Amino acid sequence: MERVLADFRTAPIDERLRATLGFLRKVTLEPETVGREDADAARAAGASDEALRDALYVCAYFNLIDRLADAFGFTPVSHLLSEEEMREYEQAFFVRGYA
Repeated sequence: MERVLADFRTAPIDERLRATLGFLRKVTLEPETVGREDADAARAAGASDEALRDALYVCAYFNLIDRLADAFGFTPVSHLLSEEEMREYEQAFFVRGYA
């Protein structure tokens, strides 16, 4: 996971995921330049329409939440907890998810 977060383009991941992350990066950072060819490139790498759609739903949700958090000046939980508390929080999150 750390290598993906550092640079998904060089991380040891499946090409479908790499292409999907590249597509999402462009959707997030350069939305005005996204075109059919971007989705086609992800499909050519093996990403299905369903996978791209699901990834776009998650991407749109997180982009919205990030922008609202920034607008309202929210403090990230990672800035409020110690390193040990953050690890406990992460483990609990992985078990329960967003529910």
